[in-house]
Amino acid sequence: MIVRPVCSNDLPALLGMARSSGAGLTSLPESAERLAERIDCSQRSFAGQIEQADACYLFVLEDAEGRVLGISGLSAAVGLRETWYNFRVGLTVCASRELGIHQQIPTLFLANDLTGHSEVCSLFLDQSCRGQGWGRLLSRARFLFVAEYRELFGRRMIAEMRGLSDGQGHAPFWDSLGRHFFRMDYERADYLTGVGNKAFIAELMPRFPLYTCFLSAEAQAAIGQVHPDAEPAQAILRHEGFASQGYIDIFDGGPTLECETASVRAVHDSQPLVLAIGTPGEDAPQYLIHNRRREDCRITAGAARVAAGSLIVSQDTARQLRLGAGALVRAVALCGRDSAI
Repeated sequence: MIVRPVCSNDLPALLGMARSSGAGLTSLPESAERLAERIDCSQRSFAGQIEQADACYLFVLEDAEGRVLGISGLSAAVGLRETWYNFRVGLTVCASRELGIHQQIPTLFLANDLTGHSEVCSLFLDQSCRGQGWGRLLSRARFLFVAEYRELFGRRMIAEMRGLSDGQGHAPFWDSLGRHFFRMDYERADYLTGVGNKAFIAELMPRFPLYTCFLSAEAQAAIGQVHPDAEPAQAILRHEGFASQGYIDIFDGGPTLECETASVRAVHDSQPLVLAIGTPGEDAPQYLIHNRRREDCRITAGAARVAAGSLIVSQDTARQLRLGAGALVRAVALCGRDSAI
């Protein structure tokens, strides 16, 4: 398996993944036109032809037969062109000593606090590949690219996790809150956001604090919870150093995870090494390896061993990277305690 930049020929595969992903993955809309625009933007971003405010980098997972089986992405800086919204979960205390009442009520504030941060997004893996560890490669490969081209990204990174919804596209958080202001179902609002129509959020969402006690019990329980399909992806990000800082998605209530870019494990621990071709050994650990190129970026995982500033890999691993002995690579150990997806 190899992770590489998306290209225009990948559009049919991406559209198929968008159709099978269901509601909640707003960065992978079921729109051929919008996906084609995202592919074009990604290609120009990799080519250095686009400003940071507009740059997005899409990666695909490709097998030995050339089939595209997954996608992941990076937005260089959110909210610099279109306003970026989240709810910040706060706390309001209502107290009366005379009446013996002391109530602590979670409160939702519409916020733009995460503007300018880089975002990891669009992670989706074909059902046939799940549970084999390829999700770790697809998710973490992005961080090696960030480590190599640190100047392209912000000081902090965020990840909006998919919140709770059922198979029919109903989200308890949306049903109890959003639909009262937007007069549309969750799938419609999710689709409009995915195709770039976000102006209605500012026009219709109330600016005053919202008391969660007015929401249904099901909606309150959904705040900060991830969709079961997103739990493995969340585990990977938490292992890399991401954590919730009290922000949630305004549509489904899913948590937004954050981390200082320099503190992301794969960014902090990766190192440049000289590629050597040989026999790593039967007990050699798995490494995530980047060929240190931008437009012709290729990242893979393989058994490797570090020795005297060199990374010893097999001939097959070197071939996947399109490199020969003596080339410079960036690598980091792939091992982790998270679940495979």
